[in-house]
Amino acid sequence: MKNIAFLLISLLSLTTVFGQDKVLTKTGKVTFEASVPSFEEVKANHKAVTCILNTKTGEIASLILVKGFQFKLALMEEHFNENYIESDKFPKATFKGKIEDFDWDKITSQPQDFVIKGKIELHGKSKDIAVNSKIKKTASGIEITSSFSLNPEDFDIQIPSLVRAKVAKKVDVKFDFILQ
Repeated sequence: MKNIAFLLISLLSLTTVFGQDKVLTKTGKVTFEASVPSFEEVKANHKAVTCILNTKTGEIASLILVKGFQFKLALMEEHFNENYIESDKFPKATFKGKIEDFDWDKITSQPQDFVIKGKIELHGKSKDIAVNSKIKKTASGIEITSSFSLNPEDFDIQIPSLVRAKVAKKVDVKFDFILQ
């Protein structure tokens, strides 16, 4: 309960900071995959990711409650939450950063390439990242998509030797946010 209260306060704080110049979503989609050929698919989806964008400055923040990732196999989801990500101890992942050279007035219905730089926090560890993204206006709002890779070791996520050959060394991450 304390964690939920903290998350709500954090989101409200972000809303206050961004004021009227913000667009957001609470239904962003994030997928990650760490599959290796010839073994069981290691893939999960999350469809309730929060993302806020300051349209004046290009500052962007995102919050993921890691227990929201859904796998095909319940056992895989259980191992992910209990053994790898330790979601009771580290319940959320966050990103705070800025879209370089962002100009709201120049965003059109044609996808444009941007670099988003910032800090991702996962499993109690932080890492600076820069990801290529595509941004465009849609009838529903502004769409931001990207795909990039993360290394579990950078976040102190240990893959047991028993399953190490069945999990990719790099995790491919994709996100799709439509902000309004």
